[in-house]
Amino acid sequence: MPSHPLRLAGLAALVSASMTMLAQGPVPPTAKQVEHVSVWHGEKVNDPWFWLREKTNPDVVSYLNAENTYTEAVTAGLKPFSEALYKEMLGRIKQTDLSVPVRRGAFYYYSRTEEGKQYPIQCRRKAAQGGVYDEKAPEEVLLDQNELAKGLKFLSLGGMTVSDDDRTLLYSTDATGFRQYTLFTKDLATGKVSVPLAERVTSFTWAGDAQHVFFVTEDAVTKRSDQLWRLDLMAGKPVLVFEEKDELYRIGVGRSKDHKFLVVESQSTDTWETRYLPATDPKGAFKVLLPREKGHKYDLEHREGLFYIRTNKGAKNFRLVTAPVATPDPKHWKEVLPHRADVLLEGLEPFRDFLVVSEKNQGLDRFRIFDVKLKTWRDVTFPESVYAAFPGGTPEYTSPSFRFSYQSMVTPASVYDCDMASGKQTLLKQMEVLGGYDKNQYTTERLWATARDGAKVPLSVVYKKGVKRDGSAPLFLYAYGSYGAGMSATFSSTRLSLLDRGMVYVLAHIRGGNEMGEAWHDDGMLMKKMNTFTDFIDSADFLVKERWTSKDRLVIEGGSAGGLLMGAVTNLRPDLFKAVHSAVPFVDVMNTMMDASLPLTVGEYLEWGNPNEKAAFDYMRAYSPYDNLARKAYPAILITTSFNDSQVMYWEPAKYVAKLRTLKTDNNPLLLKIKMEPAGHGGASGRYDALKDKAFETAWMLQQVGITK
Repeated sequence: MPSHPLRLAGLAALVSASMTMLAQGPVPPTAKQVEHVSVWHGEKVNDPWFWLREKTNPDVVSYLNAENTYTEAVTAGLKPFSEALYKEMLGRIKQTDLSVPVRRGAFYYYSRTEEGKQYPIQCRRKAAQGGVYDEKAPEEVLLDQNELAKGLKFLSLGGMTVSDDDRTLLYSTDATGFRQYTLFTKDLATGKVSVPLAERVTSFTWAGDAQHVFFVTEDAVTKRSDQLWRLDLMAGKPVLVFEEKDELYRIGVGRSKDHKFLVVESQSTDTWETRYLPATDPKGAFKVLLPREKGHKYDLEHREGLFYIRTNKGAKNFRLVTAPVATPDPKHWKEVLPHRADVLLEGLEPFRDFLVVSEKNQGLDRFRIFDVKLKTWRDVTFPESVYAAFPGGTPEYTSPSFRFSYQSMVTPASVYDCDMASGKQTLLKQMEVLGGYDKNQYTTERLWATARDGAKVPLSVVYKKGVKRDGSAPLFLYAYGSYGAGMSATFSSTRLSLLDRGMVYVLAHIRGGNEMGEAWHDDGMLMKKMNTFTDFIDSADFLVKERWTSKDRLVIEGGSAGGLLMGAVTNLRPDLFKAVHSAVPFVDVMNTMMDASLPLTVGEYLEWGNPNEKAAFDYMRAYSPYDNLARKAYPAILITTSFNDSQVMYWEPAKYVAKLRTLKTDNNPLLLKIKMEPAGHGGASGRYDALKDKAFETAWMLQQVGITK
């Protein structure tokens, strides 16, 4: 893409507006426009804010700091409310707490938090005789993330796993926010930590001998997970075992539930392939279960000499089959669970005597238990009509019960053990919400909005009892709608700060997710992506029409690909929303997807389309938020991001704000709040820092609808 060289004359030329407090208030910074011409399908396109991509340019940093200074000045009056909300939100949290211990072999593992400390502490205790938990057994601290974070502004734990002999911990950490994880081991007897074993590690696991580890690394430029390595911890350097050459695919490594097999998955958006190797033979050669076949997605588990394969072959929403390890081809498949057009088979957890499958039906999570001996199925029942349920992790293959997490928009996160033979559920712990929370003061329900093409879009709603349905209530509408990632109706203690002030909260399960099955994703991707945006608009119109709120009381939020959603819908219907919070937003679709050197780009062709193809280019350009900004009035907009975000580069929201400043015809606030210190796609890593950010964003959104205390 040819371009003119940057001709920058320093910060004075870049930022034309002074940050001096004038009579009319703070003046926003204005980024200088510098000609940059790209040729797309024979068309010359000038992008005058392209220079903001130069991360090491000190003038770029100065401009971004000026945006932060402007945001701070504009929101100075919000500070008391934000601080009050922070104290309010913090007051609901039990700061010193303990997770439910879970047994793995000879130990029970758990994490705990301590008041005043930003990060959790990972621990274990030796199991008592009979395998029961003994709270009096000495505690072993595996990792104190607070100690690891000393002297750092950011710390993320990529993962951790203990060797089969219980003696060595394998873990990874990132101190940059750019998801660059370094791999270490820790001797759990001596506490000695190894030198870094590898950089840019994205997944890892132990072999069965507690001596060899397998890990995957990413490409330094594109961040595509593409190389599998084996390392003998007793001697030698890492050995490259497998490299995924196809840029559409990423790989990951793990173990089967019974620990008998190492499993390597190569996945693109629409095609999956799996390799396997006995965990006791780390120097052996991985075998391909089924060669990749365009459109075939499958994964595997192992139980009692059989592979259990979740496959979409002839089954859009997946079905479950078994196959002998020696002959796993389709000719030897036996069906365990057939395909159902209205039920998505999401996952499988095998046990010695049972199988547990995770499913999604009508936008709701559910579990079913299969008794292998009796050949019978049992549904796990839940008490509410709108809820969320997730597998809780049951490492023990021989366990008679499986653990799950249950919650709803009014029921705090709860951990249960379910006896698989009887179906009896035992509540082990429910998250404490301090300050006298009473779920009976709130109501959650499911609504259905009709999209313009007739599709029924599920909406999960929560509000405090007494809210009037006369259009006067403020309403917070959230959605994502991409990658087949469905949103669940979960509990949030911070959300109570909205509900207690009379705001209705709605989660829209729009197309692009998987709430209604695989077809729900298909109908919100590639050349059907516009459905995602029109579903959101139609949901908002429905809520206004049904008098849940009104246009001047409706605020919306989305992050990452949900930030693309925010940008698209505010271009299409700026009149429909009072305020927008767009977090780490993917808004510069064309510049990103036309640059194959950027992280995520090539692998995303199967989600968004390949803009090198003219039909896809034209379709994507028609909704790209940055490319469709126009001279008109926009709602109040707050955009938050991180300078070191690895998933959506900081310059996307920065360019978006700079361009919109030159076009918007309204006097509504347009703010960019960017973390210049190390932070990631999810923002700050410490829990208190993250809560302060949440309090600020909540205060700003409430202020837009006239709520300031």
